[in-house]
Amino acid sequence: MTTDTATDVFEEHRPVLMGVAYRMLGRVADAEDVVQEAWLRWSGADRSDVREPRGYLVRVTTRLAIDRLRQVQSRNEAYPGPWLPEPYVTDYGATVPDTVERAVLTDTVSLAVLVVMESLSPLERAVFVLREAFGYPYVEIAAMIDRAEPAVRQLAGRARRHVDERRPRYEVDPAERRELTERFLVAAAGGDLDGLMSLLAPDVRLVGDGGGLGKAPVRVLETADRVGRFLHGAAGKGVQDVSFRFMEINGGFAAVLLSGGKVDSVFQLDVADGRIQCIYVVRNPQKLLSLTVDQ
Repeated sequence: MTTDTATDVFEEHRPVLMGVAYRMLGRVADAEDVVQEAWLRWSGADRSDVREPRGYLVRVTTRLAIDRLRQVQSRNEAYPGPWLPEPYVTDYGATVPDTVERAVLTDTVSLAVLVVMESLSPLERAVFVLREAFGYPYVEIAAMIDRAEPAVRQLAGRARRHVDERRPRYEVDPAERRELTERFLVAAAGGDLDGLMSLLAPDVRLVGDGGGLGKAPVRVLETADRVGRFLHGAAGKGVQDVSFRFMEINGGFAAVLLSGGKVDSVFQLDVADGRIQCIYVVRNPQKLLSLTVDQ
């Protein structure tokens, strides 16, 4: 395999490798570092006996991501306030035409599921990602993480139960999410408290990630009264020269707020039964660096 061919093969599989690494780590910069290290391993390896490049590359990426996850989990334990994954643009376009496959990829990259996955062990998370998002057989996963197949099945079972017990119990309709997001932004930007309250479920939650660098609640807010009044107060203080862009982020419709043309925050809503169930707000500027928005 020539150097040019090796580069072409790697680039062909880069989206999958990035998908594995991001789901493992929840941070674009960390995922990109892992994929770059996988490229270095691939370019310097003896590839003459590699029969399945994709499997080889996924194995290398998974093992690197497990090592990186062990490092960042200790970092996240000291994180100031609620933690959310770094927003990740996921417009699959025509690359994922199958409805079922698209639904699986979307679910395993959603903010809600990634937050739950944060409490899994590195090995549990690796098995969950490889099995649930990418459909690898247990025997292949066992080879990738150097564990016996029965042990992998146990890890998968524990991880799946953990995620199922803690993930949201409602389905998110894309059209409904878009409509409510637009109505939510109009009410919030206009300081319309009554309008906001009419959109919020009684037990709505607001999870804000400022990382100690951007203004956000230091704990999760719950109930429509608390969330509505917080948003109303925040709108009253205002952000200068505000504009919005709509994008598909983490598999769902999201609003990107810009201030003076620069990304200030990302809003994403979980909705059901015509009401907003949860509001995710990312305002940590370090988590917004990789987000490119057309002006």
